[in-house]
Amino acid sequence: MNSSSPKRLYFGTDGVRGPYGGATMNETFAWRLGAAAGWWLKAATGSAGRVVIGRDTRASGASLAQAVADGLAYAGGEVFSLDVLPTPAVALAVRKQQAALGVVITASHNPAADNGIKFFGPGGMKLTDAEEALIEQLMPAARMSPTVTPRPKLDGIADYLASAGKLLPAQLTGWKIVLDAANGAAAQTSSAALRKAGADLLCIGAEPDGTNINAGVGSEHPEKMCAAVKAHGARLGIAHDGDGDRCVLCDEAGSVLDGDELLTILALHALKHGRLASKTLVVTVQSNLGVDAAVTAAGGRVCRTPVGDRYVIERMLAEGANLGGESSGHVICSDVSPTGDGLVAALKVIGVMLATGQPLSVLRRALRKFPQQSLALQVKDKKPLESLPTLPAAIRAVEARLGTQGRVLVRYSGTEPKLRLLVEGPTGAIVQQAMDQLAAAARADLEVV
Repeated sequence: MNSSSPKRLYFGTDGVRGPYGGATMNETFAWRLGAAAGWWLKAATGSAGRVVIGRDTRASGASLAQAVADGLAYAGGEVFSLDVLPTPAVALAVRKQQAALGVVITASHNPAADNGIKFFGPGGMKLTDAEEALIEQLMPAARMSPTVTPRPKLDGIADYLASAGKLLPAQLTGWKIVLDAANGAAAQTSSAALRKAGADLLCIGAEPDGTNINAGVGSEHPEKMCAAVKAHGARLGIAHDGDGDRCVLCDEAGSVLDGDELLTILALHALKHGRLASKTLVVTVQSNLGVDAAVTAAGGRVCRTPVGDRYVIERMLAEGANLGGESSGHVICSDVSPTGDGLVAALKVIGVMLATGQPLSVLRRALRKFPQQSLALQVKDKKPLESLPTLPAAIRAVEARLGTQGRVLVRYSGTEPKLRLLVEGPTGAIVQQAMDQLAAAARADLEVV
């Protein structure tokens, strides 16, 4: 979570992730990681216990899931398959099945060529940095066994849809909604939930073939959703990422709302009705300063964490908060789900629309964003930022100019070989000038590819 966190070689901000077939995302690695996770469980609890495994729609998912299952079984785990299922549904299944561990084979919003592995502990909570570090320490002892373990199947869909259905009675008759499921794990579940609520649904990104996940669709590419909303006169559009834990919306005019706007809408509505626990919203350092201004003006407070939804969840627990998330579209409603859930986020916002009678184009006005610019530079090596000759001085110079009227965030991605730059300030021109200075410094210090 910070510089004092345990050093991890493989885990990033959201599990282990990389190109399938590479050094850290292949069946041998997956087996070793599974075995290490089983040994860690046994050391921590006395038993490797019951484990549930789900995956998104990538072609590589089935064989990686089998490899993780084989490793876990080798370590003594009792492994069950949830097959294709959104990440939040796997977290819920951990709770429902009283499992010791949940595993999701997914690379979330990444292209189909990538894949990843992430874990949920008891109660559906993501593992801590320290727990992931302990698992990594056990990996060198894992030597792959050829034994293939049968994985009895469990139905995680019914429980997930029943949980989501409690949020929204069948009140959406006459509502035309565009749903973009990114050709991913939420293609079946989100459409089923919305249709059960009575919505007239137009689906895109709903034909996964193993290679088309996130390909020009979904929360990273909402253009088709926005165009469909305008073309068909829909009330709103909903877009997920490949594993269904993110959500971005677009209003009736076809304009995208990001996670900051969704969180502000939900926080202000909850504050007004006394349902925002501890009067606190938890966001990351990536969120716009306008979120703080809106929530504070309404009598609430905002806490910030490092980037990563599990850090948000940890802080929510510490603060007694029930709402948090990221500008990327991870929204955590902990009274419903133990992790980010794209379907829950969408249903919660629809609930505000129903309660207020206002369209998204009006509700979104609650957030007045500070001018902001972000840039992601793909780099060959993630050299320690403090060791670079030019960039640290450029950051200090920009921060001195902005003072209290803006901020700078420079960090490496936890899941990709990228340096991420973010600048907020009082005017677009000032932000642009600052970004140009930081980008030039970064290019001077790092090999940008």
